[in-house]
Amino acid sequence: MKKLLFLAVFMLATAVTYAGGYRVSLQGQRALAMGHTGVAVVNNAELGFFNPAGLVYLENRLNVSAGGFGVFADIAYQNEQTGDAARVNSSVGTPFYLYASYKVTDWLTAGLSVYTPYGSGVEWEDDWAGSHLVNNIDLAAIYIQPIVSLKLNEYFSVGGGPIYVTGSVNFNRNLNRTLTDIDGNRSEVTVDASGVSNWGWSASAMFSPTDDIRVGFNYRSEIILEAEGGDADFENIPNSPATPFADTEFNAALPLPAELAVGFSYEFCDKWLFAFDYNQTFWSVYESLDIDFANPAIPDSQNARMYEDASTYRFGLQYEANDMFTLRAGYYFDESPVQEGYFAPETPRNDSNNFTGGFSINVNERLAIDASFLYIRFKELDASYDFYFENGQAVPFSGTYKSSAFVPGLGITYKL
Repeated sequence: MKKLLFLAVFMLATAVTYAGGYRVSLQGQRALAMGHTGVAVVNNAELGFFNPAGLVYLENRLNVSAGGFGVFADIAYQNEQTGDAARVNSSVGTPFYLYASYKVTDWLTAGLSVYTPYGSGVEWEDDWAGSHLVNNIDLAAIYIQPIVSLKLNEYFSVGGGPIYVTGSVNFNRNLNRTLTDIDGNRSEVTVDASGVSNWGWSASAMFSPTDDIRVGFNYRSEIILEAEGGDADFENIPNSPATPFADTEFNAALPLPAELAVGFSYEFCDKWLFAFDYNQTFWSVYESLDIDFANPAIPDSQNARMYEDASTYRFGLQYEANDMFTLRAGYYFDESPVQEGYFAPETPRNDSNNFTGGFSINVNERLAIDASFLYIRFKELDASYDFYFENGQAVPFSGTYKSSAFVPGLGITYKL
């Protein structure tokens, strides 16, 4: 249960809003509309996430970007051999972001970023076939990052800063496939923790060899969230010495993996901008999902995950139609970090194709309204989790998963 807790901490929206694993790729309207590219794009304060080194190139002294998303997901499970079928109950996730930067001098910009790059929320139907693995998850992880951006010369800048992360989680599952109390109610456990926090850092650079070409680099460090003294609540437990489950505390830890991003942008024909980003997320740090209970009579839960490092390939295009309207479109392919035999339904996602679009409306010289949408189509997957054990015997859980999501977003850009 230890890492089960933190699996939750990294899933903030709804189950399929994320990139591979429990990554949430919703950090800005303008960037998302262009395939979530932004490492080499200088157009507003969203650079506070994508590449802090670029903030020093913004023309205005004060730049603010804020917004949020509504995540509408559809996830279905079916096992044709057993006839079992289930869906995730409808819900709406609301990831958000806030970026602000202030140009202190021509060569120095300071800023603050608040964003949600990891998270999830999943609620399966009651008594579905995988309830011994997960019933529901409700979690949030918020990054808060002060930033400094330095222009070293006309062509090159660097940036970054410390990152403070705070998170919370609530997770529920049945204790096994059959255990009930005397009235037939399924025995279950809920783990809950809040105020879990830790520190990390980011570093970035931007190179602008010409007025039309930019190259960017951004790295965010791995951050380990460790919960100590979380609450574990056991319900519907039969009165028997063979079931020593009682409310207790637990410890847990799960990594928010490091991420490397490189990007390229090219401005052409005065009104057009092309961008490409490559992301590498170092998921291999996530080897197991474990929960350690304070009560020694309760066996700890250890669950192999064995994620692999995964890549994302992003493409974006922007067109400045006139002084009022800017149009954007994009696409990205996101690899799943899950290996065969390790597919667990608390993160029901696979390789995905992602289609994006959006626009900006310049209300006046200072204020713009930004809008975006994302449609995610996950590859249909026949998968199994082979590492659940009862009485020392492996009990694989398998089936076919179909998932998709639609994500509209709205935000503002203000400059002064």
